Amino acid sequence: MNTLTTQDDVMLRLLNVESAYGPIKAIRGVSLEVRVGQIATVLGSNGAGKSTILKTISGIIDPNKGSIEFKGENITAMDPAHVVQRGLMHVPEGREVFPLLSVRNNLLMGAYTRKDRDAVEHDMEAVFRYFPILSERAHQDAGLLSGGQQQMLAISRALMANPELILLDEPSLGLSPKLTKEIFEIVVRINRERGTTILLVEQNANMALNAADYGYVLENGRIVMEDTCARLREKDDIKEFYLGMKEQGVRSERRWKKKKNWR
Repeated sequence: MNTLTTQDDVMLRLLNVESAYGPIKAIRGVSLEVRVGQIATVLGSNGAGKSTILKTISGIIDPNKGSIEFKGENITAMDPAHVVQRGLMHVPEGREVFPLLSVRNNLLMGAYTRKDRDAVEHDMEAVFRYFPILSERAHQDAGLLSGGQQQMLAISRALMANPELILLDEPSLGLSPKLTKEIFEIVVRINRERGTTILLVEQNANMALNAADYGYVLENGRIVMEDTCARLREKDDIKEFYLGMKEQGVRSERRWKKKKNWR
């Protein structure tokens, strides 16, 4: 496990969590921790169970086994609305903005649990500083935005709740390399400037490892490796299977056997 010194350091803890879709287990005995103020990432191929981890944390899926703690409180199988009220926001894969609402009204939907209206307007201005294009399109229907702009809006809507932790699911999905780079730079700014803790699920391992502090590798629903991102980037298996730095030709039998031994 990620080395932690005190309970106060841990914002999010999963212990031996299992979730399934009917008879099919999607995640198997997943344990991980995210420190206060940290960007942590979960890497893995498509179908490894990354999104299921986030859905289980946010209450969209009830786990079959294990426990989830947020700021020391057990939130296992808690209703998603109650999870949001505790300061945890989930930005799902696929953006899921409200297409018939304006950009501004989408942002206000993110702040629906807040009572501090003056602070909400202040935070909206802060969001517009991160993503100036949203200010320009504030009165445009969200459904008319480009894919990259909708991703910016989805992240901004989560920020409007003033969360302590954001679960960010595949922010680069379907975006150009230029837009992906821009969004990751802003995610890092949000973490550094606002102190927002982030758990990032991402297939673009290179971007994720550059942005995050600590990483977990998920294979077939199980955590098979974890370390600081700086150390993960130097591991041969990560270079070969996730960073595209393998030698010419097919992967050797030795490499495949080593990958299996991650478990």
